[in-house]
Amino acid sequence: MSPLSALPGLPDPLIVAKGYSHPDKLVSTEWLAANLGSPTLRLLECNEDVLLYDVEHIPGAQKLDWHVDLNDQVERDYIARAAFEELLRARGIDEHTPVVLYGDKNNWWACYALWVFELFGFDNARILDGGRAKWLAEGRPTTDARPSFPRSSYVARERNDARIRAYFADTKAHMEAGLPMVDVRSPQEYTGEKLHMPDYPQEGTLRGGHIPGARSMPWARAAEGDGSFKNAEALRGLYESELGLSADSPVVTYCRIGERSSHTWFVLTYLLGYTNVRNYDGSWTEWGNAVRAPIRKGETP
Repeated sequence: MSPLSALPGLPDPLIVAKGYSHPDKLVSTEWLAANLGSPTLRLLECNEDVLLYDVEHIPGAQKLDWHVDLNDQVERDYIARAAFEELLRARGIDEHTPVVLYGDKNNWWACYALWVFELFGFDNARILDGGRAKWLAEGRPTTDARPSFPRSSYVARERNDARIRAYFADTKAHMEAGLPMVDVRSPQEYTGEKLHMPDYPQEGTLRGGHIPGARSMPWARAAEGDGSFKNAEALRGLYESELGLSADSPVVTYCRIGERSSHTWFVLTYLLGYTNVRNYDGSWTEWGNAVRAPIRKGETP
């Protein structure tokens, strides 16, 4: 029995009803409201807008700043083992501590954080279905108080990227083999009409378009209007009926820096049960700037 399964009401019946392959990787706002204050649970809020936490957050939640806490501050990579170990120790988390991650932007950055956690083999984290927006829309309690917990003695595993992360060379080989890739950006980014997300600044990419062979499936199509995930039947309609994927497909997902594609990685891996999905976090800011990286433009998504 996993540590989280020992908490009341899990697996969450509202999540089970949506038909996912791994319903234990999500909790509903109803479940969380009923379990706020559990001494064995840790909440982590990870937002694109890192100032939102300071305004208000779910009681008991601790801040996770993706800029500082998850990314190396010198080279473009994630933190090393010692830094990850300290990150969790300072928040009172060890391998037996159930963690619920949530955030803004329909949980982009919460899924990104969960993906980074799994680079270190930490698999006791779940996503709050609907994230911050759904919690606030339902009028549930918030606070600006910062909680603190006793330090843990967590010992992290060595980071192992190979299973769920694709580098540039991996992605190029995947492309050359004609294997499935999912471009989760907006249609305008996919065709090359825009070099950035609509309503966002240009981030330094020199060329627009997509990786040859990649199919377009904007990440947001996996979400309902309230930010929660669509049920498994609807998701299979998107990724299997429209894109032709299957649970054993070797898939690479990408976006601009890996945040939107981590959302799709989560959907394929945990909601649909795909067994071989890697997130190319270098994504378009790397590929669109790389010398002689092949690009396709203007194709209808």
